[in-house]
Amino acid sequence: MKYIFTAAILLVLTSRLVAQQDLSQIVEENTQTNAKEYVTATFKGLKIINAETIETCKKHDLEFDIQHRFGDVATNGNVNVHTFFGLDQASDIRFAFEYGITDQLQAGIGRSRGIEPYRELYDFNLKYKLLQQTTNNKMPLSVTLFGVAGVSGRKSSTDSTSDAYYEGNWSHRWSYVTQAIIARKFSPGVSFEIVPTWTHRNYVDYQDENDMFSLGIGGRVKITKRMAIIADYFHNFSQYRADAKDANGNKLYFDPLSIGLEIETGGHVFQLMFTNSEGILENSYLPQTKSNWGDGEFRWGFNLSRNFTLGGKKW
Repeated sequence: MKYIFTAAILLVLTSRLVAQQDLSQIVEENTQTNAKEYVTATFKGLKIINAETIETCKKHDLEFDIQHRFGDVATNGNVNVHTFFGLDQASDIRFAFEYGITDQLQAGIGRSRGIEPYRELYDFNLKYKLLQQTTNNKMPLSVTLFGVAGVSGRKSSTDSTSDAYYEGNWSHRWSYVTQAIIARKFSPGVSFEIVPTWTHRNYVDYQDENDMFSLGIGGRVKITKRMAIIADYFHNFSQYRADAKDANGNKLYFDPLSIGLEIETGGHVFQLMFTNSEGILENSYLPQTKSNWGDGEFRWGFNLSRNFTLGGKKW
């Protein structure tokens, strides 16, 4: 009887142990299933070409950016041979630093040569990763918020009717752009984004608009392990820009369109492109693109970025 009782106790204990092991296994499997595995490297850089991407600098990483736009390849259909297809000229140049405060929050400063009327343009920007796509598609999209303030350091025009007349009013020098960047990585080689954009300029030319809504699209298609085709486009919903003509009666403003090649080389991301936008900063190229692809008025350009990891020091 004693042996039967002992066997019964062992059987009960064994059954409970097996049940606990099965329950632990189920909980572990469910935990693994429900874990958020985020999609990474939707884009390789902070920009596609002109358009910002959903990417931000990692915490304590510092990125140094150099962006350059040359002169038009052609003007009104006539190839600019004497400027070596525009390479002798520079329409805009920008240097910038972007720093990762956290993995989600990035701050940056930059300085651009600028285009008319926004010469000597200094910019200050913030970028925040609000949502991130997951591998299980419970979050199918990534969303990043971006805002930039630009201020012109140029000498004020003496013409009081000019949009570069800043005498007596410092606020006239400022302009702002706000974006919600919505992106999805469809496969390891294909990513796409849309970019609703709001531009506000404190001071504009006669009949121009202080506020303007634009919608941008952009994408990246990988062609080799380290190379990809990139492109972006913005349409401005502006009646003024749709109707404005130059002195010869030709359309004055055009939507910015860019296409290029991206090359990743270790800590560098190098982008070569053709674009009809003269300006580099959103505050410039969105309201002031006056070059027409159809007339050969597009230019070479490049973006070069170098990432530096400053370590895990807590501030």
